[in-house]
Amino acid sequence: MKFTEDQLQRYSRHLLLPEIGEQGQIKIFNSKVFIVGAGGLGSPVGYYLSAAGVGTIALIDNDEVELSNLQRQIAHSTKTVGQPKVQSAKTTFESLNPDVTVITIKERLTKHNILDLIRDYDIVADCSDNYATRFLVNDACIMAKKPLVTGAIFKFEGQLTVVIPREGPCYRCLFEEPPPPGILPSPQGVGLLGVIPGVIGTLQAAEILKLITGAGEILKGELLIYNALKSSFRKVKIPKNPECPICSDRPTITELIDYS
Repeated sequence: MKFTEDQLQRYSRHLLLPEIGEQGQIKIFNSKVFIVGAGGLGSPVGYYLSAAGVGTIALIDNDEVELSNLQRQIAHSTKTVGQPKVQSAKTTFESLNPDVTVITIKERLTKHNILDLIRDYDIVADCSDNYATRFLVNDACIMAKKPLVTGAIFKFEGQLTVVIPREGPCYRCLFEEPPPPGILPSPQGVGLLGVIPGVIGTLQAAEILKLITGAGEILKGELLIYNALKSSFRKVKIPKNPECPICSDRPTITELIDYS
């Protein structure tokens, strides 16, 4: 591949890095990432992947932009209130970088469509805001053998991990089952510091770019936890559960479960 003059300028800081360079940037151009959710986490993930030059980004989200979203969801603006989030984000990301193609899917992710939707993508980023979707995405990625970068946010905290099927623990090794409905408060009910999804989403994007280029070490088998009030990061080892119902050698989950 021959870079244009504009591309040499746009990606100059990547090209200077020995861990990325021209070959790494070409891998980024050729990569396809599927993002679940175009909200708080999906905004920075999509924004930085677009800035990096990821060739194809798919966004799935069934919601419209609301005024209350703008405190944290940087893919959207006051002018796009009322628009589908996927369309608002597509406009933002493609305006940032014309090298990127954003595919929009305005529908709800279910056990019936997820395997077909993620089939042609290299990496899945779970940027959802509920346990039902997180478990569905985890299970689908294990079945489809797709690397998964999953993040979660709550009040002043956030966390993320990377799941590589057959190479380490999965989300169910950490939490075997979703909590019963109503047990845990929702972010809508307790509040959220607006910058938290920016921190976690940016870290998710970094893990995705490392997966694409092979640079550095990824968060496989580790949960990274950020606490804004304490200005702290800590890592927690995630042991692989030999009896995990989805990623063990003898899985008991053989069909996707829709917890919603």
